[in-house]
Amino acid sequence: MTTIEAKKRSEDTTRDAMQSEGKIPAVIYGFNVPSTSIAVGLIDFKKVWREAGETGTISVATDAGTFDALIHEVQVNPVTDEPIHVDFLAIDTSKPVEVNIPVEFVGESPAVKQGIGSLVKVLHEVRVSGLPKSLPHSLVADITKLVTLEDQIVTGDLELPAGITLIDGAEDVVAIVEKEKEEVVEDTPIDLSAIEVEKKGKKEDAEGEEAAA
Repeated sequence: MTTIEAKKRSEDTTRDAMQSEGKIPAVIYGFNVPSTSIAVGLIDFKKVWREAGETGTISVATDAGTFDALIHEVQVNPVTDEPIHVDFLAIDTSKPVEVNIPVEFVGESPAVKQGIGSLVKVLHEVRVSGLPKSLPHSLVADITKLVTLEDQIVTGDLELPAGITLIDGAEDVVAIVEKEKEEVVEDTPIDLSAIEVEKKGKKEDAEGEEAAA
């Protein structure tokens, strides 16, 4: 199991101060752990995040002890996409947990390939329950099944590992092919009466100028 070192931090420690030390703010809470503000190394966290994702159990080593946890939520910089804050959820590995599992779309839809329509990804993650050791990194949605506009992939079609159950309904739509809408260009009718009025006005103005001269 991957371990990440964490140090308790003061609430008044600024993000800039931590950044200068190569660290980011975080918090750990959950099973046997009161909510505690901590700091972790940015490089170390990115490595752990890449390996475990948000469903793999990791160890968080703090000043108060080492805890099994999940990477529960990650805030990222919208410009650089770098992590700027992390929530670690301490867990009891012997009991089921509820988590959101990302959906991985694979294959190519015949309906899209033939130009019948466009792929619409309705769900990007699905909520499941299971023991931490059984949680998959992702659930695969095979879009080669989308042959016509009537076809759809629902949560019940996703293959779940043994011991993992759906929390969401089995009929929730994951992906469909939607018919492409034709762009309608409306012709703007020409208002001939307005043109005539404008011409008449210009003519009267011109006659008025000549009379004044």
